[in-house]
Amino acid sequence: MRTWTADEMMTVAAARALRDGDRCFVGIGRPSTAANLARRTHAPDLVLIYESGTIGAKPDRLPLSIGDGVLAETADAVVPVPEIFNYWLQPGRVDVGFLGAAQIDRYGNINTTVIGDDYRDPGVRLPGAGGAPEIAASCREVIVIVKHSPRTFVERVDFVTSVGFGHGPGDRAKLGLTGRGPVLVITDLGVLEPDPETAELTLTRVHPGVEPASAVAATGWPLAVAPELSVTPVPSPTELSTLRLLERQD
Repeated sequence: MRTWTADEMMTVAAARALRDGDRCFVGIGRPSTAANLARRTHAPDLVLIYESGTIGAKPDRLPLSIGDGVLAETADAVVPVPEIFNYWLQPGRVDVGFLGAAQIDRYGNINTTVIGDDYRDPGVRLPGAGGAPEIAASCREVIVIVKHSPRTFVERVDFVTSVGFGHGPGDRAKLGLTGRGPVLVITDLGVLEPDPETAELTLTRVHPGVEPASAVAATGWPLAVAPELSVTPVPSPTELSTLRLLERQD
């Protein structure tokens, strides 16, 4: 019998994607939950960097925002925000950028700005860019964690807040973006990775109990499925108990 939820499986899978010792630029929300879970389990030396200027934060609970005092109180260093971007991020000193999305398209471009065709009068105005465009541009690699639905996985994002692979191979180089771009998109159904030749997101893994057809149906374009599709290992009791304790303390 399954003892975890789809959201828990997604968070655990995202946490596992972080390597011990990585310098990780963390977005608030589920990316922060997954990063803090990783630090409490298999990656105790994961260096958490938040946009407010905290480096090596070790919060004993999930931060409410990038300005939460617990981040500064537990950090190895607190530096000015321009230094985070000009010294750490833009020169490629951050290993992983960990982002969410309101919309994402087949080339990993992210929208967190507006939903609708008219920027000045959108259907929904979202929180906006924050540091995400710089993270997507300059981190050595990017991981996205987002729920899988046709409203989120769209043929073309309504607004490109953060560039993934643009319109396809070669666009990142043309734009002068130094990082590799999105290497993993982790959802509540499985994991997508960019095809090495086309840069199009492809389903490479499903979570336990999920059929590939479910991920295809939840995607707003004809989602490619890898010929050798794997299955995510189930969450361990330690991962689940640690995650649940972390979320209770939120």
